[in-house]
Amino acid sequence: MADIKLVTFDLDNTLWNVETVLRNAEARMRAWLDERIPGFQTRFPMEVMAELRNAVLEENPSLRHDLSALREEILFRAIARAEFSRRDARTLAREAFHIFLDARHEVEFYEGAIETLERLSRDYVLGALTNGNADIRRLSIDRFFAFGYSAASVGVGKPAPDMFHAALAHAAAHPGEAVHVGDHLHDDVAGAADVGMHTIWVNHDELELPADVVKPSQIVHQLVDVPERVRLLRDD
Repeated sequence: MADIKLVTFDLDNTLWNVETVLRNAEARMRAWLDERIPGFQTRFPMEVMAELRNAVLEENPSLRHDLSALREEILFRAIARAEFSRRDARTLAREAFHIFLDARHEVEFYEGAIETLERLSRDYVLGALTNGNADIRRLSIDRFFAFGYSAASVGVGKPAPDMFHAALAHAAAHPGEAVHVGDHLHDDVAGAADVGMHTIWVNHDELELPADVVKPSQIVHQLVDVPERVRLLRDD
């Protein structure tokens, strides 16, 4: 019998739809910039911002794991091109990024997310593991989690083992005593399985499981089923 102590969750596209959140956050930030730099959106369409992103990553590949620092640097370079001093460009980039980050935390949880976290938090240590820059401390679900790690905080994103090892160490749990819940078959399922953790694939869209991937321990199509699947792993 496996004595499950720890349940870790991915955030984006596991507990909420991140594409909608990012679109809204991007639109709000760009509108804010347009008010302060007339014509910003015309001069810097998304294609140009993507080119700046590629240039920044080519110069500093480590920023791939720190999306906040990456976005702020991209904004700085765009604003500096708009004939602002480096100092003013830095200030505006920082302010614009915070506009984005505030909107980035205006998430709409998937059905059953709050109920699921509340139920699990009664019996297990919960941790949040994300490759993105969502911060559980800025969300209402913070009360359910004992800790959270991001790619930026550990220096590398999933599926690398670092974040999973950090979670296991934080909870003083062995891999066989832990379950990771996430939507991504490579980053979440394969990454967690590689360190020996149980895995639950959150398959919101009811996709067919590809034949050439690491098989999850359990599969759910809705979050409310996660507590029962954790129980099955515990009693297996």
